[in-house]
Amino acid sequence: MPDDGAAESKTIWPLVKFSFRVKWDSDEMVFQEVTGLSSETQVIEYRGGNSKVFSTVKMPGIQKFGNVTLKKGIFTGDKAFWDKYNAIKMNVVKRSTITISLLDETNKDVMTWTLTNAFPCKITVTDMKSDANEVAVETMELAHEGLQLSK
Repeated sequence: MPDDGAAESKTIWPLVKFSFRVKWDSDEMVFQEVTGLSSETQVIEYRGGNSKVFSTVKMPGIQKFGNVTLKKGIFTGDKAFWDKYNAIKMNVVKRSTITISLLDETNKDVMTWTLTNAFPCKITVTDMKSDANEVAVETMELAHEGLQLSK
């Protein structure tokens, strides 16, 4: 059977990363950048006292989740970051479910990451330079207790 090139026309391309959506509880928020979606499993090393092997056995331990960083441009009168951050009180904070979705060219969710029990732990205002030629960007860091992938 001759090769008609049909296989080449059905090439699957990797997803682009510049189109994404962030939902914080029921609010959809616009960000320039989302970084830090990571999970790490600590390694436990153990060696029994009567082991004939002079090395340790490695076992999976507790999972750790890195903080997620959100960046967005500063707009006149926009204080959404500060409202979320100011909701933190000593040992009392509203924990939220945050979903970050990677979108395809038709704006449909292709992959979605869900942060469990997330809350803001750091906010950074833009650097100010009189000779800069860039947009003012503020940054918020989120702590969370779980990262799940769906789709």
